[in-house]
Amino acid sequence: MADWNSTQYLKFKNERTQPAIDLATRIDAVNPQKIADLGCGPGNSTQVLAEMFNNAYILGVDSSQNMIAAAREKYPKLDFDICDISCELSRLDHDFDIVFSNACIQWVPDHSGLIPQMLSLLKKGGVLAVQIPMNFDEPIHRIIKEVSSTEKWRACFPEQRNFYTLSQGEYFDILSDCTDEFSIWNTTYYHVMKSWQDIMEWYRSTGLRPYLAVLTEERGKEFEEDILQMLMRAYPKQKNGEILFRFPRFFFTARRK
Repeated sequence: MADWNSTQYLKFKNERTQPAIDLATRIDAVNPQKIADLGCGPGNSTQVLAEMFNNAYILGVDSSQNMIAAAREKYPKLDFDICDISCELSRLDHDFDIVFSNACIQWVPDHSGLIPQMLSLLKKGGVLAVQIPMNFDEPIHRIIKEVSSTEKWRACFPEQRNFYTLSQGEYFDILSDCTDEFSIWNTTYYHVMKSWQDIMEWYRSTGLRPYLAVLTEERGKEFEEDILQMLMRAYPKQKNGEILFRFPRFFFTARRK
């Protein structure tokens, strides 16, 4: 799969950063000294942590070289490193006060194994804080799935995208097995988009990325056009011409025993 595109991702920096801010404000930690940001992307979430916990050492890690390069350029005073959390978590230190992950682990399989591994990076009493998009039932995802499954496109995508996100109840059970102190909650954001094309721009760097990566540029544009036609019917314009783009997200914090 092609590397992540930090420039594309940051076209909606404010909207993508707000959940990280909301999650960070829920962290109950007194004077943390060491923080890990797993799946830090271009560093916007790491900077949120740096501003909120300004006495702590903070390390941002991501599997994407493009994202880490962008983070290092934008935030030169912070530390960043390449790390694929699906298979390299064990090489990180295991003495963090906070382990943070904003909109990352939905790309990583086996959350029943991953979450205990993330907790193991913490000191006793440390806090794990995670946000996961839970928007796979939203119109944009249903449209992508429907279009990619049509006779026209089916042969281009022999493997449908896997969604590793679990249900709220399944996360409750995983966390219950790991700790006695945790909180879970959902927030639905309503992003105001100027046009249907803005929704397409948003998804080029995330949900559409696995599909566009296997298509030529010309075929990719054709695929996007087919999605756009359905998207225009699924997301009506408001009276002022803008579009409400609904985006549910799931959060949890957990303290290591």
